[in-house]
Amino acid sequence: MLKIGITGGIGSGKTTVCRVFELLGIPIFYADTVAKLIMNTDPVLKEEILKTFGQKSYSMDGELNRSYISSIVFKNESELDKLNALVHPAVFRAFDNWLGIHYDAPYIIKEAALLFETKSYTMCDLSVLVVSPEALRVKRVIARDAISQDEIALRMKRQLSDEQKMKLADHILFNDESRLLIPQILELDQQFLNIGKRS
Repeated sequence: MLKIGITGGIGSGKTTVCRVFELLGIPIFYADTVAKLIMNTDPVLKEEILKTFGQKSYSMDGELNRSYISSIVFKNESELDKLNALVHPAVFRAFDNWLGIHYDAPYIIKEAALLFETKSYTMCDLSVLVVSPEALRVKRVIARDAISQDEIALRMKRQLSDEQKMKLADHILFNDESRLLIPQILELDQQFLNIGKRS
């Protein structure tokens, strides 16, 4: 089965791209969504997070205290590394299980914000990078998440730059509001279908 990794910086529009692929019938594994889910549902992972970040990591009803965790990890790279070291292996396991359900798909997509940073692109056959100008990305994130520019800058700092990612990506989609996005996606879909038929 052909495995495609899709990534892009915060606000680049990678989720929008994946929604279009979904409309084309392609199964999508949303790594960041799964990570959020398992931080609330995986008892082993929850215990590890509590041990590492303390009792304030979860509310009384067992829900992850996102604002508390964010206040720690987005200001301190070593703390972010600790969290990633706990969460990423659990996400990789979930991805392997998910693959077993979609064995008959022409190809599948794994969407992950840190596809290159976590080296999980090495588990994919091809990678796609969604790029957008930084000013446009900031505007989108402020509208979507209602967070400050300073917080967005901190998150961007924790990711590789587009220039670094472009050296690693097999394909690039431009979501810059000057080039039509859907035709770019349809062209990639055709390429992936053709490769999938040959493999």
